[in-house]
Amino acid sequence: MKEELFQQKIDKEQKIEPKDWMPQDYRKHLIRQISQHAHSEIIGMQPEGNWITRAPSLRAKMILLAKVQDEAGHGLYLYSACETLGISRQELVQQLHDGKAKYSSIFNYPTLSWADMGAVGWLVDGAAIVNQVSLQRTSYGPYARGMVKICKEESFHQRQGYEIMAEMAKGTKEQKEMAQDALNRFWWPSIMMFGPQDSNSPRTGNAMKWKIKRQTNDELRQSFIDKTVGQAEIIGLTIPDSELKWNEKTGHYDFGEMDWDEFWNVVNGNGPCNHQRLVHHQKAHTEGEWVREAAKAYAKKQELVTQ
Repeated sequence: MKEELFQQKIDKEQKIEPKDWMPQDYRKHLIRQISQHAHSEIIGMQPEGNWITRAPSLRAKMILLAKVQDEAGHGLYLYSACETLGISRQELVQQLHDGKAKYSSIFNYPTLSWADMGAVGWLVDGAAIVNQVSLQRTSYGPYARGMVKICKEESFHQRQGYEIMAEMAKGTKEQKEMAQDALNRFWWPSIMMFGPQDSNSPRTGNAMKWKIKRQTNDELRQSFIDKTVGQAEIIGLTIPDSELKWNEKTGHYDFGEMDWDEFWNVVNGNGPCNHQRLVHHQKAHTEGEWVREAAKAYAKKQELVTQ
């Protein structure tokens, strides 16, 4: 009976709030998805933070620093949303360190040049926007509300990346080649960000039924490709897919087959930077313990003062 009332509420487009009754599987699905999203924001700071001191101008440094700061904030919003489901942040971080929780596969690829900062902003954040815009209407209230602010900031990140690529594409021959190289390396990993094909995604059914997701992996991937091809053409870069072509009948771009062996290899922890990203996070978490303890002590002291 409770499950029927729960589903009726979702079907009526009413938000589920933390104190509402919800099936355990719904709660588990949300914890997995929101925590993965939070971990991705935090781990995603690493490949970009690596370029802050090497950005080519003061303006570029300021923008990249602001972007990395935004991503820390996104992680905070998402961890907070996840905690409303009855799990502590300590547990969430421990799951990441133990390898029980995942983060987006894209962040296990290295950023080798400044052009990669453009590719990450344009493609990776562009893909994130496509996914996250629909999450503004997700059925769980705290998640949906957090996504509204996150999407606004991700739009800035995407524009920052596209500006870098556009500037390099119209620069010297070497700069354009660097931009094209970044696009070549990040194109396929970026469209793999949407996850496995629908036929190989067992959780999609419940996610759609409960309106946690509003579009399937393949629908989101297609939307991203349709939006991005024209953007590449405008700045004179070439999408590295020989099978890419416009399909008049479907009104979408047809595209080549992704290397799913590579996708699963990275997801299962064997990508170029999987080990490096996790070790770095574990080290930062350990070294930052004194800050967390100091903050707790200060909060306790302030509480005593106000009593």
